[in-house]
Amino acid sequence: MPNQRAKPTLRRRRLGGLLRDSRIKSGQTLEAAAAHMGWDHTKLSKIEHARAHIAPRDIAPLMNGYGVTDEVVISALEALAKDAGRRGWWATYGDVAASGYTDLISLEADADSVRFYSPTLVPGLLQTGGYARQIIAATAVTRSTEEVEALASIRIARQSVLSRLGKPLKLRVVIDEAALRHKFPGAADVMREQMARLLDVSANPNVIIQIMPLGAGPHPGLAGMFGIVGFQYPWPTVVSLESVRGSSFVEGTDDVAIFEDCFDRITAAALPVGESREVMKKIMEEMKT
Repeated sequence: MPNQRAKPTLRRRRLGGLLRDSRIKSGQTLEAAAAHMGWDHTKLSKIEHARAHIAPRDIAPLMNGYGVTDEVVISALEALAKDAGRRGWWATYGDVAASGYTDLISLEADADSVRFYSPTLVPGLLQTGGYARQIIAATAVTRSTEEVEALASIRIARQSVLSRLGKPLKLRVVIDEAALRHKFPGAADVMREQMARLLDVSANPNVIIQIMPLGAGPHPGLAGMFGIVGFQYPWPTVVSLESVRGSSFVEGTDDVAIFEDCFDRITAAALPVGESREVMKKIMEEMKT
């Protein structure tokens, strides 16, 4: 079948990882856990490594065998098992977007919140199309014009999580003031439109934007940009790191806690929300003149 060689979805990989962690915490071997379900151990191994599907109806008996009876946990796993093989809209862009980037989009689609510190750029979830094209063309130097346009389209489509029905993504970002003073030769309107976008979206109750002023003292954000992607229980928080080679991820309670502490320190060093809006308005007025 053509999908057998396709890379497993991030949802399936996260599901398999949580099932594997639950088994290990229970102290059971792969063979013992599989025998409890009447399976060959290779089937369970494939499920844990996202190479095979697990039916939602098998989640409860498997987790009960591990001593997990929390209905919230079991329901969450059953829901993910149902959707684990589903590929998002980003799959239609084929190989234009790297796997790390599509993993980030998948995380955002399932996330409850994102906290992001950006010292050099307006975060992707807040970019305008014009700004996105300028940034992508400058940083993805090996991309063709068509690929730049496709990547810009993906970046704009990502932003639908901010206005999704029922439960829009909660977004909190800290942006360095210097990032808002970039100039685009021959395209002066790009930054003006971007500033207007920031002011507009910051009025939404699920979006908080703070500005790190030029005169701010040393703070943990000097080490570089990062995002903290949070989920509803029982799914663990994930940290995303971005570089010219794409997105990578940090998982594990202790490692994630370090980034969460850093973000708290960064928000404390940044301007309050009201003052941040005034700074954005001032910068936009300066651009008009």
